[in-house]
Amino acid sequence: MRHMYIRGILALVWIAAAIVCGLSGSMETSMIYVIMGGVFLYSVYVAWKKEKNEKGEK
Repeated sequence: MRHMYIRGILALVWIAAAIVCGLSGSMETSMIYVIMGGVFLYSVYVAWKKEKNEKGEK
């Protein structure tokens, strides 16, 4: 469970960095950070679904 919290926090950090870069005008870097945040959010979602299925919930 702890790894999901860490990944979620890292995803929020990447998204915040994307917003800051977007506001400063660096759109290329902002897009890279959005992709990185999305990858972390996706990994949290996959881990959450896997843990939920292992507990027998639907």
